[in-house]
Amino acid sequence: MSRKIFWSPQEKQRMFMERDEYEVLYGGAAGGGKSDALLAEALRQVDIPHYRGLILRKTYPQLSELIDRSGEMYKAAYKGASYNKAEHCWTFPSGAKIYFGSMQYPKDRVQYQGKRYDFIGFDELTHFTWEEYSYMFSRNRPGGKGTRVYIRATANPGGIGHGWVKQRFIDGAKPLCPIVSESTVTTPEGKEMKISRSRVFVPANVFDNKKLMENDPDYIANLASLPEAEKKALLYGDWDSFNGQVFSEWRDDPAHYKDRLWTHVIEPFTIPQDWTVVRGFDFGYAKPFSVGWYAVDRKGCIYRIAEYYGCSETPNTGIMLNPAQIAQNIRRLENESPLLKGRQIMGIADPSIFDRSRGESVADLMAGAPNFILWSPGDNTRIAGKMQYHYRFSFDEEGRAMFYCFNTCRHFIRTIPALVYDSTNTEDVDTDGEDHIYDECRYVLMSKPMTAPKTPVRPRLDIPELETDKPAIPFYTI
Repeated sequence: MSRKIFWSPQEKQRMFMERDEYEVLYGGAAGGGKSDALLAEALRQVDIPHYRGLILRKTYPQLSELIDRSGEMYKAAYKGASYNKAEHCWTFPSGAKIYFGSMQYPKDRVQYQGKRYDFIGFDELTHFTWEEYSYMFSRNRPGGKGTRVYIRATANPGGIGHGWVKQRFIDGAKPLCPIVSESTVTTPEGKEMKISRSRVFVPANVFDNKKLMENDPDYIANLASLPEAEKKALLYGDWDSFNGQVFSEWRDDPAHYKDRLWTHVIEPFTIPQDWTVVRGFDFGYAKPFSVGWYAVDRKGCIYRIAEYYGCSETPNTGIMLNPAQIAQNIRRLENESPLLKGRQIMGIADPSIFDRSRGESVADLMAGAPNFILWSPGDNTRIAGKMQYHYRFSFDEEGRAMFYCFNTCRHFIRTIPALVYDSTNTEDVDTDGEDHIYDECRYVLMSKPMTAPKTPVRPRLDIPELETDKPAIPFYTI
């Protein structure tokens, strides 16, 4: 009690620092005091000599502000603490260390191979891929008795990791409600062990940072002056709108699922027999594959009506089915689904599946007996394909679009809004993201191209009321 207080957490920072889950994500908007909270949390165990902490940012230049702030905080808290610029490391009187590191490229994660850290903190987690983040689980282990081993992170919406961070921390539960993942492992002796890990999201924004509001009352005005997408993300913590989002036109409003105005997501309906049905395909083995089925109405409006996405529980990771196995499942789905059974379906796929330079192509393997799944090569022109999304996602003055997605196609709804622009090719989608459904759908859209819509006049949809008023038909899933 005789020690001078150099820093104390505000209410939301305190809530973040009191959580006992293995993973905690803090923030979700600008100005919530994320960096201070992360730096302070890393100090928790520096009285233990063998404690090792690590704070990561995507690139080293991005660490400079954190390191400067740590100089203010750590020196004030521990007079004997010293910083080594060459090693980017604080050493404390006990011998404990806190390192600052970066991981600009996925391959950079191997620089931490063989090392151990009791505490790992990610600043701006959405700048990292899932592969980079999850690899550090293996480095999160104690170097001796008495330390707590855990991971903490801060983030704003947006960035290459937006999709998987949102899926892992935001979509799974309400804020402050833990998500528990359970699994079973088998020991060398053949015994089964039940393992569980918990994670939680603690939201914070500028309104929670009273000190910032006092020191800079105009900061809110700065955030409010941002373009609409950035304002929603950084001021209010809206994870459905963020800077760098490729398809900012996308809307998913359940209130309009039935009337189909100002939303792209709708309730399923029975497809009229005279509508064309198209199947799109993007192959993947270690990465996910994507199969999507689309209905085209008499006016050329496209509906994604069903999907088969080969993704494991690990984000952006495939289920390693060979082409023949995928074809077998496609044939079964088309034979059993009420939406697809008995229809003539045209297949359009990534032209690379026709490559025979190493023997039979993927297309050959899928076309063989007994499945006979046939494909035509799609147009892989990337920028033109992206523009087809923009054209079709645009609304007319009455709130109607030329593309809709059944609300049963959850992977399309999850991945398409999360796509971001490439940092170097700024007109194209970042291919390091989960873009497999995007590519598969792009081939279909390019097979039914439309011209740029005339603003604000757009053709109305031609949807028979008797057909669409029928109850939704469930889609058979594997």
